[in-house]
Amino acid sequence: MNTTSNSSTISKSSTVILPPKVPLMTGTGWSAFIVALIVVCAVAPSLNLLVPNDSVFHLSDYAVGLLGKFMCYAICALAMDLIWGYTGILSLGHGVFFAIGGYAMGMYLMRQIGTDGNYKSNLPDFMVFLDWKTLPWHWTFSDSFIATLILIVAVPGVVAFIFGFFAFRSRIKGVYFSIITQAMTFAAMLLFFRNETGFGGNNGFTDFKRILGLPIATPSMRMTLFVLTGVMLLSCYLFAKWLIASKYGRVLQAIRDAETRVMFSGYNPLGYKLSIWVISAIMCGIAGALYVPQVGIINPSEMSTANSIEIAIWAAVGGRATLIGPIIGAFIVNGAKSWLTVAAPEYWLYFLGALFIGVTLYLPNGIVGLVKKLRGDKA
Repeated sequence: MNTTSNSSTISKSSTVILPPKVPLMTGTGWSAFIVALIVVCAVAPSLNLLVPNDSVFHLSDYAVGLLGKFMCYAICALAMDLIWGYTGILSLGHGVFFAIGGYAMGMYLMRQIGTDGNYKSNLPDFMVFLDWKTLPWHWTFSDSFIATLILIVAVPGVVAFIFGFFAFRSRIKGVYFSIITQAMTFAAMLLFFRNETGFGGNNGFTDFKRILGLPIATPSMRMTLFVLTGVMLLSCYLFAKWLIASKYGRVLQAIRDAETRVMFSGYNPLGYKLSIWVISAIMCGIAGALYVPQVGIINPSEMSTANSIEIAIWAAVGGRATLIGPIIGAFIVNGAKSWLTVAAPEYWLYFLGALFIGVTLYLPNGIVGLVKKLRGDKA
């Protein structure tokens, strides 16, 4: 009788109570998401294409291009938040994945020019100028849009997998990992600057004319690219939200907080770190592919270390480990950059450095963290 009672007590005390499943987003969150989707897909196109140019409510082509560019940057900031905010991996080389996706799209756009270039040749103008007779091997599938879409995802993913496998297997972490990612993007930039690599040298790719056979420099195509970018940003946000709310996301956060304990608990951090690293790189590659046709140029300067550092600044300013924070940070910092580079271009870099230092010292949780704190204080 006592044995049965003891076993029953042990059984009850050893029962594990799992936390309740948290919904992907609250009702307010879903409402905001739907509003953002309506603004991107309906309101912005109407204000740009239907409202007269002289109306105060007209959304100019310049504003459409600028906002489209900001949304591409926001995807990169979101990708940075997944690896830095939730996994504790600070990368200072994510600009290389952004540029690789951009170059993959740029190669397709260069092939779409056809014989409309300055030299009236089927080869891109820079190849004719360098007296090349045939396309390099890595341009083989550049005339196919489907193949280009695959390469936009595959190439950044493969590069990230190879780099991440050897780095994470060697247990390189912290500042040492940040330094080697910075070295990686700098080496890639130097490689793409060389004319013999077949990527246009320091001029890169530009003078795009068509995409899928349709003129690229028209208001309707510009708005189509804007809508695609907005939908991709919202899709990436929803995907990241789902990812972090899953068991996989909880393991990532455990690795960030105490990687050694995760190992002792029976999990291998290598697979988790490598997979989220590849996912983050692919997101940056997609952002780069959407960026190029809207901006109209891609060159090795997109791989500069300064650009990669800026991605980290966007995440820090908005608020790490919040998902929405890096998106806000990307819009705020780049909006300030667009204004300051016109009003006071000589002070922009000083402002950026002061902003990063100020956020690190006084706003470690970024803008979103400050808002949450103020709301908590009021409560």
